[in-house]
Amino acid sequence: MTLTRKQAYRRIEISRIIMIAVGIASAAFGLKGFLIPNEFIDGGVTGISLLISSITGWPISILILVINIPFIWLGYKRIDKLFAIKTLVAITLLSLILYFVSFPLVTNDKLLTAVFGGFFLGTGIGLAMRGGSVIDGTELLAVYINPRSVLSIGQIILVINIFIFGVAAFFLGIESALYSILTYLAATQTINYIVQGFDEFTSVTIVSPKSELIKNVIMRHLHRGVTIYKGERGFGKTEIVDKQVDIIVTVITRLEVQRLVARVQQIDPTAFIVTNSVSEVRGGLIKRQPLDH
Repeated sequence: MTLTRKQAYRRIEISRIIMIAVGIASAAFGLKGFLIPNEFIDGGVTGISLLISSITGWPISILILVINIPFIWLGYKRIDKLFAIKTLVAITLLSLILYFVSFPLVTNDKLLTAVFGGFFLGTGIGLAMRGGSVIDGTELLAVYINPRSVLSIGQIILVINIFIFGVAAFFLGIESALYSILTYLAATQTINYIVQGFDEFTSVTIVSPKSELIKNVIMRHLHRGVTIYKGERGFGKTEIVDKQVDIIVTVITRLEVQRLVARVQQIDPTAFIVTNSVSEVRGGLIKRQPLDH
């Protein structure tokens, strides 16, 4: 049965809502089951909320909601109204769960708390992002500051977190701050897996006078899609008689790169090959079948 566009959109939105809901539950479990009882913090807005709660004793549920309000406004101004509404609802639900729902203390072991607390919190943040919202507004702040700064978004987030962990070291002690950094690393890596997927894709660009043969091998024998750009060759002071060339671009998983390169070099040992990491891919032939040997 063929779905109408409206039905397809509704299914997508339902799946996103489910991801946000599961993400909120995972983040709440990571916070109340691991981090809060052991006075560990994370980076970003969540880390700021945990730090203030540890120092002052104020409820973490209230702090997470209040501190995120400016970032919800940034989301409305920088992205769109729907994103801001989803984010407000997600953060409010997280706050309510933290306030009303009790979670068992899973462990007092510091290493397990850091790793698994970060894992469940990172899973929650990542699923919320996949669902079209955020439950930690740090990246929104970085996106807002970026045009006004010489720093990249990643560097801005790093500076913010260095400040947070520096304050944590002063108030909570060096050991607690170090474990909190481990929590942050575990959460960040988990977010990357959730948002970008477990498959690491690579874009491969191939420049060769034998482009037609390489294209046919990729399409017919390796069963991968290709995109062709019309280009012009030229390097150094070498004179090239036929400068026109077809530039081949294809996307494969990271584990398949060496197989593809080997096949290309069999056809043209002097082919110019460039590979680039790709964070996300949709459609095409990438996941339909494995690359042939």
